[in-house]
Amino acid sequence: MKKIFALACLLAATTVNAQQTQKPPLHGKHWMAITGKPLAATAGATLFNKGGNAVDAACAMLAATCTMWDVLSWGGETQTILYNPKTKQVISINAMGVAPTGATPEFFKSKGYNFPPEYGPLAATTPGTPGGLCYMLAEYGTKSLKEVLSPAMELAAGYPIDAQTANSIERQKNRIKEWPYSKAVFLPHLGEKREAPEAGEIFVQSDLLNTLQKMVDAEQQALKKGATRKAAIMAAYDRFYKGDIAQELVRGSKEQGGLFTLQDLANWKPLVEQPTHITYKGIDVYKMQQWTQGPAMLQALNILENVDLKSMGYNSTSYIHTVYQAMSMAFADRDFYYGDPYFPPAEPMKGLLSKEYAKQRAAHINKGKNDPNIGPGDPYPFQGDSNPYTALLKARGFSGFESSERNFAPTHDTGGLALLDEAYYERLWAGTTSVEAADKEEWVVSITPSGGWIPACIAGKTGVGMSQRMQSFVLDSSLNPFNVVAPGKRPRVTLTPSLAMKDGKPFLAFAVQGGDTQDQNLLQFFLNMVEFNMTAQQATEAANINTNQLWLSLGGTKTSDRQPRAGSILLHDKTPESIRTALKAMGYTLSFDDRTSGPINAIYFDWKHGSLWGGSSNHGEDYGIAW
Repeated sequence: MKKIFALACLLAATTVNAQQTQKPPLHGKHWMAITGKPLAATAGATLFNKGGNAVDAACAMLAATCTMWDVLSWGGETQTILYNPKTKQVISINAMGVAPTGATPEFFKSKGYNFPPEYGPLAATTPGTPGGLCYMLAEYGTKSLKEVLSPAMELAAGYPIDAQTANSIERQKNRIKEWPYSKAVFLPHLGEKREAPEAGEIFVQSDLLNTLQKMVDAEQQALKKGATRKAAIMAAYDRFYKGDIAQELVRGSKEQGGLFTLQDLANWKPLVEQPTHITYKGIDVYKMQQWTQGPAMLQALNILENVDLKSMGYNSTSYIHTVYQAMSMAFADRDFYYGDPYFPPAEPMKGLLSKEYAKQRAAHINKGKNDPNIGPGDPYPFQGDSNPYTALLKARGFSGFESSERNFAPTHDTGGLALLDEAYYERLWAGTTSVEAADKEEWVVSITPSGGWIPACIAGKTGVGMSQRMQSFVLDSSLNPFNVVAPGKRPRVTLTPSLAMKDGKPFLAFAVQGGDTQDQNLLQFFLNMVEFNMTAQQATEAANINTNQLWLSLGGTKTSDRQPRAGSILLHDKTPESIRTALKAMGYTLSFDDRTSGPINAIYFDWKHGSLWGGSSNHGEDYGIAW
């Protein structure tokens, strides 16, 4: 019997490793550029061909994706993990905007909100992407802002819009009409049957082009006065955040009911941070700090390191169950303990990321059935502290970290829809894009930017779509005492670039779009490569699972819109009937799709052969170019 089992596992592993991909893998020796739109990938390739490094190329792709409304705009936010080969360090750049003046729980509650709104000027944090791009380029790039923005400016002058974006505008046109500046940009055929652009139509954004030109002009004027490359780029930064661009942003926002002020913009700045990281079987995995959901993936890896995933087999019943339980535990901690580290109280990250805490969590996985009552654990003893929220957790029905001791399940914590509706999935998967770049000098950049997606409220005559990230705050400390909205605070976001190092060298850069599913998909992508020997392209296309046993970070106007769906699981529609039957018997409610992750983009460093391997998922319009 043991021989038969071993043979079955060998055959399963061989099948996984030999699977055909729908898109060919990327190969390169000198550089690689991958992002969410083909034209944006071309922008990155253009900078590489001009002698730029991976930072220059990443900034060009970021600018292009913002201009093409690839589920984001220039008023959104940018999260970057970067490997600097000169210092041999991994750093992260926090370019998340902040809640504006007047953004308090009392303000939003007075307007009848359970969470800050999904759309419109009150959904906007201060813009982060322009500042993040300028800072990253100034500190780590080699090119001028003029060179890096040149592809985006050509796009703003007019580009053939893709069907995905054009149709998204048409679907959302009624909401777009609520905002005069958005209506003027997005609906060139106002009054006709189709008011949005058609696919392939040249889409022109004159106001945005003017804004980008102002930034380039500021840089060029500074250079003429003898400024260094860095100082000149930051002159463009100042014009956006402190000059006439800022004035029009604030005016256009306030005209439509927005809150942020000139002082809010002037006070904001991007921050260089030490990323969080753990070691998984000798591989150092880096994520951004706890104002993102990134550490949840690290927590799940720590938990899963205590079990033999490879022997279970790829997407076997036991594998799916174990990964689901680990993810549900990690996300329960995310939902309660994560928030902006620059505001009190301090998040218990040392305990949450400790191997001992993960071992305790792993020991509580019920191997025979789903636990619908998984809640936050107690990481405080693992950093030598006592939990100050014990009473709050008990009031919500959580008793210590033994989920089996839970006496009741509050309606806002479990239950919900047996069959998840389309609106729920839109909130779960709410997209963004990703930018991955690497070069032979070992510069590596992984970015997950977002904010200002369609339908976006454009701020005045800037052409800049404002962020919608305020909705990721909570108004009630009983949901998460670390993520309650306050002026100047960053919301706990889903955006989560990733970078892994092995033996002191870059190993893997990877990111994905997809709201709360991002770190679920990236966890499984990483395991697909590390545990099941898939190539980067195979791993981007491989079937994943999604747990819905978590609090949604986006969308909905009521608490019930975001509540966890205990036992709800998304599986690939080719999941064998035997596994479906077994999972149902374990207490899961199943749903199916032929796409079970957002578009994953990744770059793998093949040190044996001195080359780069790229993966760009078949699940969207993402595209890569390499040389």
